[in-house]
Amino acid sequence: MNFTVINHTNYSIISSEVDKLNSTNASELKTSILNLNKENVSHLIIDLSKTSYCDSSGLSALLSANRLCKNSNGKFILTGLQPNVKKMIEIAQLHRVLSITETLEEAEKAMP
Repeated sequence: MNFTVINHTNYSIISSEVDKLNSTNASELKTSILNLNKENVSHLIIDLSKTSYCDSSGLSALLSANRLCKNSNGKFILTGLQPNVKKMIEIAQLHRVLSITETLEEAEKAMP
């Protein structure tokens, strides 16, 4: 499995286990996000600390997570960005839209 889901009382964490988040695995991430949304999880953290590359398919999955959380009055936080992934997010101007923390600990503290 490329993504690990850890459920907590008020939120869930999806940890990426892949080096590259791209078209070969972004649909799996989207499926994990959709399944959590169907289970009424509205607060979500995605940890990309093991991911060093992200393409447009990966960014699309992250935007889907953000939209689903917002639509259910929840909170979405992205954490653990490697330099190349952070650069892609900044080039796409998504750092203006997404909540981003440096560490998973910071993200968990920011959860309701």
